[in-house]
Amino acid sequence: MPYFHLVFTIPAPIAAIALQNKVVVYDILFRTAAQTVRTIAADPKHLGAEIGMIAVLHSWGQNLCHHPHVHCIVPGGGLTSDNAWRTCRPGFFLSVRVLARLYRRLFLERLQAAFDAGALRFFGNLAGLVQSAVWATYLRPLRRLDWVVFAKRPFGGPQQVLEYLGRYTHRVAIANSRLLELSDGQVRFRWKDYRHPERPKVMSLPAAEFIRRFLLHVVPDGFRRIRHFGFLANTHRRTKLAVIRRLLDVTAPPAPEPVGYRERYALLTGHSLDICPSCGGRMVEILTLSRPPKCRQPWCDSS
Repeated sequence: MPYFHLVFTIPAPIAAIALQNKVVVYDILFRTAAQTVRTIAADPKHLGAEIGMIAVLHSWGQNLCHHPHVHCIVPGGGLTSDNAWRTCRPGFFLSVRVLARLYRRLFLERLQAAFDAGALRFFGNLAGLVQSAVWATYLRPLRRLDWVVFAKRPFGGPQQVLEYLGRYTHRVAIANSRLLELSDGQVRFRWKDYRHPERPKVMSLPAAEFIRRFLLHVVPDGFRRIRHFGFLANTHRRTKLAVIRRLLDVTAPPAPEPVGYRERYALLTGHSLDICPSCGGRMVEILTLSRPPKCRQPWCDSS
């Protein structure tokens, strides 16, 4: 089965609002992207089936500036209303032009509803948006702008999907491998300019600016950066996947063997806790220190 990779972005004026209202606007981004794909896929003129989707939030570009977007991984087919499996056309999932128009309308409707409910806060150069007239003027050009939804090359198969998820679901704004040097108060790091992807570049930023850009991408406590929708939603994933496996005549994978925290860390990050980060040698456990018993009261005489 093919797996498709869709990316939903937001225009810079909306990204500025998102930076001051991360929980509200990032949630709108997730929900709107999912509703857009599910609505178009359910239309008989397109796929006519319920799809499943994994969405991952990223808020950064290669230069660490604020650029919120969600990466969506979608299997190339879905469940029809009579519980049959329908596969999409080879090499084609859904029209990005159709997706982009519906996505723009649904996003702005949700954003307007959040404004009307008083759920948005504005500071600095956006403080004037608290006034309804200013808000309407701010949004007006965005209703005519072409919002960017694009489809990357489909994944080759389940193994590529797993490799992608392993690299990107738990990553932070910049990988250690891109950091080159800290000297004289300047941080140097590699970055890719997608206008000229064939020429890797190096950027130098004052340490304070580098830290400021990095902290732009810290999400609020408890915010879920990875979400599942459609037949992959947590509420009914097990039941619907069993139906899909039966329709596709696929055997369910065996339950994974339980692993310790060291193995889970290595699977998630690609790094082993047994390897010394300084010299690269393998660390050996020599001794485990036990904690002394805690006194019930600070004045307790344990002797």
